[in-house]
Amino acid sequence: MPDIDVIAILIAKPGSSAQVAAALKELVGPTRAEPGCVSYELFTSAESDTTFFTVEKWRSKADLDAHMLTPHIAKALAAAGDHLAAAPGIHPLQPVNI
Repeated sequence: MPDIDVIAILIAKPGSSAQVAAALKELVGPTRAEPGCVSYELFTSAESDTTFFTVEKWRSKADLDAHMLTPHIAKALAAAGDHLAAAPGIHPLQPVNI
C-alpha cells in the first residue's frame, strides 16, 4: 500500500499567529518520532502570517488515525484552540490520474 500524503490547514485569528505557531512547533519533534511518520513539515503562508500548513506523509491510514489521537495533538489543539479562526482542515490526498 502506498504512503498517505496529508496537508493540514490551520488559520489563526488576527493577532493570534504567535500563539498558534508556538503550539504547532511543539508538534514537530514528537510527530516525527511516531513510528508511522515518514515526514512532517510545518509551514506558514508567505502571503498570510495567520495561515499555517503541515505537509505530512504517513505509512498508512491507521498511522494517521493513531497520530490524531496522540497526547501531543491534544495538547497542541488545546493550546491553539481559542486562537484558531476555524477548526483545522485535515486533507488526506489522492493523486489525480491524468
